Amino acid sequence: MDTQTGIKDVVRQKYGEAASRAAQGERNSCCGGSSCGEQAWDPITSNLYDDAQAGDVPAQALLASLGCGNPTALAELHAGETVLDLGSGGGIDVLLSAKRVGPTGHVFGLDMTDEMLALAEENKRKSGLPNVHFLKGEIEAIPLPANSVDVIISNCVINLSADKDRVLKEAFRVLKPGGRFAVSDVIVRGQMPASIRRSMELWVGCVAGALSDEEYLAKLSAAGFEQAGIEITRVYAADDAREFLSGEGGDIDTLVAEVDGKFASSFIRAVKPLQVAVMPATPDATAHKQPGSCCGSGPRCC
Repeated sequence: MDTQTGIKDVVRQKYGEAASRAAQGERNSCCGGSSCGEQAWDPITSNLYDDAQAGDVPAQALLASLGCGNPTALAELHAGETVLDLGSGGGIDVLLSAKRVGPTGHVFGLDMTDEMLALAEENKRKSGLPNVHFLKGEIEAIPLPANSVDVIISNCVINLSADKDRVLKEAFRVLKPGGRFAVSDVIVRGQMPASIRRSMELWVGCVAGALSDEEYLAKLSAAGFEQAGIEITRVYAADDAREFLSGEGGDIDTLVAEVDGKFASSFIRAVKPLQVAVMPATPDATAHKQPGSCCGSGPRCC
């Protein structure tokens, strides 16, 4: 089994279990440690939504949230826009976005986990929002046409992918020219211990797969994005690290000291540039066009 397949299998299993817990009214945790789900405090997922937002969605949507930020509060969504949430889980950010874009807008939620999709559909039914549609698929192969989305959001999911370059290229493809990439994700600042990079459980906990800020910006640029920037929203200190490293074993104090302050939740923005306008054909060029050709059938060449 290759690394990408292994990570997807672990993520699918763990997020399926999280959906089942949420459906039963139980709290979830983003932490990778085996005991973290029993903790009263999760340093990654706690206190992301204010009381008004929490009261505006079904309880199970909030319980299923395994994010590290609140992209709907930072993405500056406008009425009538089409939004895509990568890794939509129980649907909390989809439902909040649908309220922001209004009845003339539309929000897609994409997830690969059957249990999460079932929970999201139930939360959609409870919300009564008609401008929401959930899709099954992987964020490395988005099942939407090119140039179809105004805004892409995501909440601590892209770092779970073993092929982030493909994810960002797909995001670029489906965004309209001028479309906005506006996601919450965990980044790492400085060197990460090799033991963390090897841990599948910590991939699920949104930690082991984290990019550095320089790596994230470089990958966005390579995908074609412009105006990329990263805003730190929460830095995880030693006590926080102890929570999500609690299941690693070994010398936990040494490991915690190595990652103190190195992980942070961030809001990451970028823009797909506007397409360059096609110059009008010269008279000579027009004279050489063949009847019925693509360039002869409209104002732009295809």
